[in-house]
Amino acid sequence: MTVLEIATELISLCQTGQNFAAMEKLYSDDIASVEGDGSAPFVGKAVVIKKSADWVAAHEVHSGSVSGPFVHGNQFMVRFTFDVTIKANGHRMTMDEMGLYSVADEKIVREEFFYAQA
Repeated sequence: MTVLEIATELISLCQTGQNFAAMEKLYSDDIASVEGDGSAPFVGKAVVIKKSADWVAAHEVHSGSVSGPFVHGNQFMVRFTFDVTIKANGHRMTMDEMGLYSVADEKIVREEFFYAQA
């Protein structure tokens, strides 16, 4: 698969609520996931999937959109916008972030998230 094909499939799966299927299919076993909050990277497919599952469990998602891809070389960006409520405190907010994905050997090997600043 080309970088564009991988990017297009990731977006298509995410747009239809199949985020975990996208991770299982498209992520390298050794993927690194870097959040924009300065925390240490999450490394390994199972660890990254658990991180995402924990996020889903902690938030009520009212709506969301996924757009892109924006491709350059072996990388692509995707824009994610979500209307969510944090379950622990009831705070509702709009999340707007960009995901930068790096591809090698037909798998996503790194994802980095950049958050819009209020």
